[in-house]
Amino acid sequence: MIRALFVSAALSVLAACTGAGYSAGSNGNGGMHGGPPPVNVTTIDVSLTAHGTTTTPFGSSRGYAPPVTTVGVGSLIQFHNSDSFPHTATAIPGGLSQFPAADPFSNAALTQSGATLSGGFSSGALNPGSVSQMITADKAGTFLFGCFFHYANSGMRAAIVAQ
Repeated sequence: MIRALFVSAALSVLAACTGAGYSAGSNGNGGMHGGPPPVNVTTIDVSLTAHGTTTTPFGSSRGYAPPVTTVGVGSLIQFHNSDSFPHTATAIPGGLSQFPAADPFSNAALTQSGATLSGGFSSGALNPGSVSQMITADKAGTFLFGCFFHYANSGMRAAIVAQ
C-alpha cells in the first residue's frame, strides 16, 4: 500500500515537470523554455490635448508622449490614440534631422501602411481609443513622424530613435 502511494506521488511529480506542467511565463512566448526571445513593445501615446509643446533636438514637438522615444533595434512600436478625436502617426519622408516647417504629408497618410521604421509608415486615421499596427525598429537611426490632421496648425510631431 505504501509502495502504491509512493509510485502515485512520483508519477504526479513527473507529470508536473513535463509539458503538462509548462508555464509560458509573463511574456507568453515561452521565454527560457525554448520559445523565441522576448520582444519589447513600446506604446507611444497620441493626444494633442494631453501632451503640450516641448523642445527636442529635432525642433518643437507636441501631441505624442514621449516626444522622443528611444528603442532598441528589433523592438516593436505601436501608437495609442487616447484623445477624443482622430490623429495619425505618419513617418516624415526624407531622412531629415529637423521637423520641416511645411506640412510634409499627402492624403496617403490617411491609410494605414508600412511595418518598419526605415520603410516608412502611417497608422492611418487612428480613431479615439484605437491602437495602430505594430511597427518594427528594423535599423538604427532617427525617424521623425507627425499627424496628418494637426502637423501644420498644432505642431503635432515627435521622433523615434532606434539604437
